[in-house]
Parts: sequence; structure tokens; C-alpha cells
Amino acid sequence: MNKPGKLTAEIPDIQNSQDNRHIPIDKVGIKDIKHPIVVCDRSGGEQHTVANFSMYVSLPHNFKGTHMSRFVEILNNHEYEITVDSFKTMIREMTENLDAEAGHIKMTFPYFINKAAPVSGVKSLMDYEVSFIGEIKNGNPAVLVRIVVPVTTLCPCSKNISERGAHNQRSHITVCVRMRSFIWIEELIDIVEKVASCELYGLLKRPDEKYVTERAYDNPKFVEDIVRDVAIQLNPDERIAAYTVESENFESIHNHSAYAMLSFDKDNN
Repeated sequence: MNKPGKLTAEIPDIQNSQDNRHIPIDKVGIKDIKHPIVVCDRSGGEQHTVANFSMYVSLPHNFKGTHMSRFVEILNNHEYEITVDSFKTMIREMTENLDAEAGHIKMTFPYFINKAAPVSGVKSLMDYEVSFIGEIKNGNPAVLVRIVVPVTTLCPCSKNISERGAHNQRSHITVCVRMRSFIWIEELIDIVEKVASCELYGLLKRPDEKYVTERAYDNPKFVEDIVRDVAIQLNPDERIAAYTVESENFESIHNHSAYAMLSFDKDNN
């Protein structure tokens, strides 16, 4: 019987063969692979969830291909909880195992917070989309944390010109930050929800529905207001080195969205 090592030695490594076209590739790897992860939350507990991973490395001009199976091996070797530091370790391991100069990993997962309704206090789970985005170049890893927060916004113009109400809509506020030091996912969500016309809840009773409707009416916001108000909250926070804020309103009276975006890098200003 042939031993596994001998079999591997006898099978040609096509990916590692020479390529004569002299064209390097920026990103090559695997996209949209699902893998279970464990994430710590602010309450001291753990969330067991499933993340969607995309993993890429650069490929020099002289190699025909990369070894796709190694990406999956790296995922399966990491059973510990996912943090910014462990994510950096994964990026380093990926580029080392694949002999690459640069690498990119993005993982996106649902994150849940148990929220109490504003009047009745009834609790329900609210889900948020969270992404860790990591890149490494010349051995230096960097990680961004991206959070999509659904909220309610009410149009200031509609309120000003209408005698009977104002139109509102569900909106997505996206914050992507590069951190100098640790910050909880919940803290970023809190910052965003406080500047919205009103935050969302998984479950509302009638007194809660009255509250959120009136809260939004008393707190109208354009997309421009949203991104500026989030920026005001992020600017003095020394834990955050850079950020991008986006606001998209899924308009209730138009067949298009309203959108605004701003970014700021504190280290380069």
C-alpha cells in the first residue's frame, strides 16, 4: 500500500508550476464559504453563529495558480472565538501558508442583541449584519469592523410641508471603523441608533408603537443629518483611528433610495 506522503510526492503540483505570461493577479482564492464561529458579546456571553468568508491572496506573475484547499484548512484549524487579534493571526497564517505577499479576508455574520421595547419592556432579538475585513501587506495586518444598523428615519421636508403627518422609512446606516484599541460591537450600534429618528425593535406592543411613531416624528433626519451626527460621535473617540459612515433611506414615496457617505482618517488629518 502506498503511503500518503509518497502519493503526494508522485502527484504533480500544477498550481505551483511556472507561468510564462508574466501577469500578476491581485486577488485569487475562495468566495462565499460558510463556517461556524464564536463571538464574545458585551454581556460576557458568547454567540455561536455562522459567518460567510471570502479569502484571497495575491499571486506573483511566475506562478500558475494558488492552492485553494489551504484556505479551507486554515478555516478548519481555527475553532477559537473570533476577535480582531485572532482575525489578524488568521490573515498572517493565510499569507504564510500560501507564500503570498498580500492577503484579504472578509467574514460577515449576523449578530444579535436582546432589546427591550421602549414602553412595555417586552424583550426580543434584533439582528445586525457585522463584517470583519482584514488585509495584510508586507507583513502588516489591518482590520476593519463594519456594522449595518437598520433604523427608522423621518423626512424633515415632508414634515415641514404636510398638514397631516410625514413620510418615514426604514434605513440602513453602515459604519466601518479602523480601531486603535478595543471597542464592543454594541457600542458602535448604540452610537448609530441614538442619532436615528428612532431605533428599531423586533417586537412592539401598541404603547411601544405609539412611542416609536411619535419619537420619529419629533426627530426628523435627512441622510445628510445621519452621517454628520454619527461623525460627531466618532470624532472624539480616541479608540477609533478612521471611519466611513453611509446612510441609505429606502424611500417610502419614491422608487429609489436616498444616500449619503462620508469618511475621515484621523491619522492622516
